[in-house]
Amino acid sequence: MQKAEFREAERAQVSLLAPLEKKCLIWLARRTPRWINSDHLTVLGLLALLGTGLSYWYARWNSNGLLLAIACLALNWLGDSLDGTLARVRNRQRPRYGFYVDHVVDAFGTFFLLGGLALSGYMNERIAAGLLVAYFMLSIEVYLATYAIGTFHLSFWKFSPTELRILLAIGNLVLLYRPQVHLAGGTYALFDVGGLVGIVGMALMLIVAVARHTAYLYRAERLP
Repeated sequence: MQKAEFREAERAQVSLLAPLEKKCLIWLARRTPRWINSDHLTVLGLLALLGTGLSYWYARWNSNGLLLAIACLALNWLGDSLDGTLARVRNRQRPRYGFYVDHVVDAFGTFFLLGGLALSGYMNERIAAGLLVAYFMLSIEVYLATYAIGTFHLSFWKFSPTELRILLAIGNLVLLYRPQVHLAGGTYALFDVGGLVGIVGMALMLIVAVARHTAYLYRAERLP
């Protein structure tokens, strides 16, 4: 297969924890044993999300599964966040391979995570499916914008996967003591409410991103 010309997209990371996270990841990358490479970390991130999903499924019968899920989310952060940093620190970058594999892994990992939540009994299956659809639609927009505009957005509205993992971990701890919330005179599952907020949030992000990028591309290629 002929090697095509490739121009790596500019990375845009403006999340709340991005500056601190970057320093932490560089510190870890410089101290990572030489026998560990980026591929190992990518596999770790995927297996950790599979473990998160299985932990949620286990939590249907034993609430300790919620604590196991937190541990798996921490491992997922390590693998998913450190793999690219390690490649850059060691100057062992493969932009096309890394971009493709990283986001295919994200797609499978998100499916495992939300599949586990759907089986956990803590979230309605339809809400979990709605979250998955919203995530995939937002991801499609991000990848199209990366190709068409040349900028890869790693975060939206100051939120990145790191902040979302932290919120999910906090939610797990709350579930141990208060699995339901009272709103507008009704009682609802905590993660159902959180899932609906997530769906609405991602839908708004999608609409804003589509409008902004469409307007940008229209102006950039305005016909005479």
